[in-house]
Amino acid sequence: MCPDTRQLEGLSKQLDWDERKIQRWFRVRRNQDRPSMQKKFCESMWRFTFYLGIFIYGIRHLWVSPWMWDTRQCWYNYPFQPLSPGQFNHYAAELAFYWALMFSQFIDIKRKDFIMMLVHHLATIFLITFSYANNMLRVGTLVMCVHDASDIFLEAAKLANYAKYQRLCDGLFVVFSISFFFTRLVIYPFWVVYSVLVESWEIVGPYQAWWLLNGLLLVLQTLHVIWFYLIARIAIKAIFKGKVAKDDRSDIESSSDEEIYSSSSKNPSQTLKPKDSSHTGNLNGETHDH
Repeated sequence: MCPDTRQLEGLSKQLDWDERKIQRWFRVRRNQDRPSMQKKFCESMWRFTFYLGIFIYGIRHLWVSPWMWDTRQCWYNYPFQPLSPGQFNHYAAELAFYWALMFSQFIDIKRKDFIMMLVHHLATIFLITFSYANNMLRVGTLVMCVHDASDIFLEAAKLANYAKYQRLCDGLFVVFSISFFFTRLVIYPFWVVYSVLVESWEIVGPYQAWWLLNGLLLVLQTLHVIWFYLIARIAIKAIFKGKVAKDDRSDIESSSDEEIYSSSSKNPSQTLKPKDSSHTGNLNGETHDH
């Protein structure tokens, strides 16, 4: 959908159009493929509702669980730990949601962080499945709650952006940045990953799944560091320039589209989430996940 100079010359001769007219046609065609603002608002509202609902559901069960306050409790009497209905429902909802996010990547506009998000979704799905199969439900619910917490503010910021409440959008994005830092760069590595790396080895002893489980957790942590770098750049612009700007994770298909996008930025388009989280892209588009 973005012809190079050689293709432009060929099309110009075949159609007897000048090259600028052909470029304009392709630009209009690309814009037609982009989801409408209403569709992106509905998608973000759905993700916001899910993250908020599943976080409240998860924290409600974890709040009265001893392993939330003492992570060593995750490994006492392992693997003979009972499965509660709350844990099963939490796992089923999260697994279904991340499968949906992964498949939606292939039918959505291809973004620059497509590979990074694909790795994130695959690692997350494998971790959820693996921890369930190995009855590591206690630490698994901790990991999921830690990840869902910051995504709530990400989707809320995107909703504010779509509704054209720029100050609210900027404020929510700064809150998202702070919550992302504390949940994924402080609590996750120094509380959850430490428990799997060190406490499980001390209490349960060496087990075959230790290497694979920790490898996947560290893959997620690596992605968190990369995403936070991108998030921090946007947050700094929001604080000092008063507006959340588009970052490196855009809904543009190629670098040659950037000039086109900037010229039509009066009608912005997706994502902030690396995480995503969500993943993190820009507020003008979609994501996931992160």
